[in-house]
Amino acid sequence: MDWPHILAFNLTLLAAMATPGPALLFALRQSIAGGFRAGVATGAGLGLMAALWTGAALLGLEALFALFPAAFLTMKIAGALYLLWIAGTLWRGAKTPVTEPARPGARAFLAGLLINLGNPKSVLFAASVLVVIFPPDLTLAAKSLIVFNHLAVEVAVYAGFAALLSTPRARSAYLGMKPTVDRIAALILGGLGLRLLFTR
Repeated sequence: MDWPHILAFNLTLLAAMATPGPALLFALRQSIAGGFRAGVATGAGLGLMAALWTGAALLGLEALFALFPAAFLTMKIAGALYLLWIAGTLWRGAKTPVTEPARPGARAFLAGLLINLGNPKSVLFAASVLVVIFPPDLTLAAKSLIVFNHLAVEVAVYAGFAALLSTPRARSAYLGMKPTVDRIAALILGGLGLRLLFTR
């Protein structure tokens, strides 16, 4: 493995992160609503779980899912239900004024972790990308480097979004349109949850 492999992986990862999905949508909403700390903490949780899925793919977890489809199905259902729960919470609280949670960092980190924990398709995506980009028979050191690189890229991207979207101007615009923004986010997250629930 050498630097062109890492570069190709990072470009693929950035393209995947730019695709609208529950992780990106949740991170953006958290950054605007909760501020920079909440946005970075959410991104750290999302990034850690995504990197762990990559590590799992490197260790062959996709083969385990193939052998035990019930495990994949259970995780997929749990992830879909969590997305639907978040969507319902956003919808119900759309007209509620924003109040800062007592521990925005810890709560936001855990929420980000759970969003990506409930998406076992991440490990299948990671497995397919890793097979195409990296040579076979990677050493444990190379696998560790890939996982830490993945985490660094995810955290850096989400921190950048948090810095841009947690400005007073962005927050003021969000507060003025909170009911509409939260309900749109709820519909999208709910739709993604249903899609995860009813697709293979």
